[in-house]
Amino acid sequence: MHACVEEFMKTALLIAALTLFASAQTPDRHAGVVDRGDKVMGFSHTKTTHHFQLLKDGGSIEALAADASDAESRQEIREHLEHIATMFKQGNFNAPMLIHARTPPGVPTMKKLRSEIRYEVQDTPQGARVRVSSENAKAIAAIHEFLIFQIRDHQTGDPTTVKADQ
Repeated sequence: MHACVEEFMKTALLIAALTLFASAQTPDRHAGVVDRGDKVMGFSHTKTTHHFQLLKDGGSIEALAADASDAESRQEIREHLEHIATMFKQGNFNAPMLIHARTPPGVPTMKKLRSEIRYEVQDTPQGARVRVSSENAKAIAAIHEFLIFQIRDHQTGDPTTVKADQ
């Protein structure tokens, strides 16, 4: 089987499995994610929004202050995402495991292939984003698994398909 077709099939199966997981999520589980997230991230879910985006070479994790004039939330977001990028580069995914009360899908592979994954923090007008990218197909698939899980567990409503252009 051609490598591209094989990767497509793996991604399709992953999306189906994660969709089933998301449909089984209870309101109590989501409340736990929010509560633990506020504590671990150091900023309020009620004052911010999260977005996760799948891109051809990986994706992005973004947090924004709901109120553009909320300087405190913007600063807390930027500090957290800088910290997360540093931790992820080292293969440390303790924060997402604490927030979600489990190891998110994709994490074992992201740890194993950490030297082949880039994490670039970019400030945005309302917060920051971590751009996660790789040239390794297995790392990209793991990044997509991780981000799809984040979309579902944080209930962001972001697309779970790869954005056509970056």
